[in-house]
Amino acid sequence: MKTSLTALAIILTAVPSMAAEIWVTNEKDDTISVIDVDSLEVTRTIPTGERPRGIIFSHDYSVVYICASDSDAVQVMDPETGKILHDLPSGEDPEQFVLHPDNRHLYIANEDDAITTVVDTQTRKVVAQISVGVEPEGMAVSPDGKVAITTSETTNMAHWIDTSTQKLFANTLVDSRPRHAEFVKDGAEMWVSSEIGGTITVFDASTQAEKGKIEFEVQGVHPDRVQPVGFEFTNGDTHAFVALGPSNHVAVVNADTYEVEDYILVGRRVWHMAFSPDKSLLFTTNGVSGDVTVIDVAAREAIKSIKVGRFPWGAALRP
Repeated sequence: MKTSLTALAIILTAVPSMAAEIWVTNEKDDTISVIDVDSLEVTRTIPTGERPRGIIFSHDYSVVYICASDSDAVQVMDPETGKILHDLPSGEDPEQFVLHPDNRHLYIANEDDAITTVVDTQTRKVVAQISVGVEPEGMAVSPDGKVAITTSETTNMAHWIDTSTQKLFANTLVDSRPRHAEFVKDGAEMWVSSEIGGTITVFDASTQAEKGKIEFEVQGVHPDRVQPVGFEFTNGDTHAFVALGPSNHVAVVNADTYEVEDYILVGRRVWHMAFSPDKSLLFTTNGVSGDVTVIDVAAREAIKSIKVGRFPWGAALRP
């Protein structure tokens, strides 16, 4: 028996543990590039539906959801095999989405229809369609799951949805062409980036009142090219890293004072980002240059560029 147990122990220790991965959607190639966080290399390229954009994992990481915008579907993929398991109804032109804390309901922005679609991922049925502003884009959900947010690019609003009734209870103005939204500080604040406005608006989530505005100025870059889109927060929500689009920079913002502390040069037309599991590295998707920049978070500097597919857009961590 000892020999069997020893042999089993040797076998188990010989099996390498799976490294964390960053999954990147490539709009023009209809693929996903999978980056190994340890080696900083692309290890797999997986085909998807047409024009993949938003990407998120289920909370247990058993499946990955992909907004195949031009296929008018949310695709459900097995991350082990890369096989598409099935499509979910999503409404037309899904772009970004968010998964409710119940790990069951997807809130999906339908850009062409001015609608937020709510899909039950277990029954694979639409449970609600909520009319919002023109060209909905960003999606967020509060940590307690009680509130969902949709941003509308043309109406320039954040729409607040009561998830118990699936109805709007507030609409708040932001600057021109809002893109991304996030609840931060345990849900006390809600941030919205405005691409053309060049700002991030900070709201008190309990009152929906504006409490701050963050502006950006990159030396040597025309203000029209400073266009905040995706952003991610460090541990403890102390700092936000903000993708500034065609300025080719990422801003580092103090999340308490709303002051910009630093700018980091990355690839061309930076869209979205994802952290490594310990948040020591940040991976940015650079649409025009077709690569991913790896940022050393502590040093606040780019350390590597990884070639992926054409027009990388979304990014998600698989621990």
